[in-house]
Amino acid sequence: MKHYRLVFFLCLLLVSQISVAKINVLTCEPEWKALAEALGGDKINVYSATTAMQDPHNVQARPSLISKARRADLLICSGAELEAGWLPLLLRKSSNPNIQPNATGYFMTAAQVELMGQPTVLDRSQGDVHAAGNPHVHLAPFKMSDIAEKLSLRLEKIDSNNSDFYRKNLIAFTSRWNEAVKDWSKKAEVLKGTRAVTHHKDWIYLFHWLGIEEIANLEPKPGIPPNAGHLSKLKSLLEKQPANFIVRTAYQESRPSKWLADKTGIKMIQLPFTVGGSDKAVDLFTLYDEMIEQLLEAVN
Repeated sequence: MKHYRLVFFLCLLLVSQISVAKINVLTCEPEWKALAEALGGDKINVYSATTAMQDPHNVQARPSLISKARRADLLICSGAELEAGWLPLLLRKSSNPNIQPNATGYFMTAAQVELMGQPTVLDRSQGDVHAAGNPHVHLAPFKMSDIAEKLSLRLEKIDSNNSDFYRKNLIAFTSRWNEAVKDWSKKAEVLKGTRAVTHHKDWIYLFHWLGIEEIANLEPKPGIPPNAGHLSKLKSLLEKQPANFIVRTAYQESRPSKWLADKTGIKMIQLPFTVGGSDKAVDLFTLYDEMIEQLLEAVN
């Protein structure tokens, strides 16, 4: 009798452990960690391979990250070659079939939507160009809604027992997001027609939505560090055609933008490029709040 009770107890314990098991999610960037948390809630464990203070182009496949990849049920990255310098190595070293290309646990956000910025010529002499288009789709608010819907479906496919939970969270997120986009659009109307200089060509989605014209980049070509000759040309250009602001991210070198700002008198702003890029940008909603607020302060 004791033997049967022990077996019964062990079965109950096993069922209990299975029922509370969470999906392990590895994201390449903080924005996708934030989206996964919004949709997955307490049903998932999420870890981001990078922080807002790191360039997602350049990351080391360190042992601790490989360990996370080995245990992941779902991988969420931007794709479109943004992580081409390190993600293939991470996947290979992880030996995890769940998150390899074409597996259910492999989710590239850029592959879920139509991209802007496809190069007309594929030539490495043009710098670090992305053949599929610009991968920074988290800065396109309308595309974010589509990505959230497709990610929710992927979570349901991996964890069908909690389908209703993911669907409910998607509805809540989408409703709140759509209302926020309306508010941001109205608040940022004054930004239409303003002109910006950026460090790297990574703001095209946000600027397209807000009607901001990007007139130049501090990098002479994408991925090529700013140099004295190019900065001098920009100074001459801006003396004839002034911009409203110079924009850089937290992980980009500050000296080129500060030099150009000092020489031209144009305001330089450091925008949070992703969640965690400033003290106030703690999720996707506050990220957009902070970006728009800083841009408005710059033009005012």
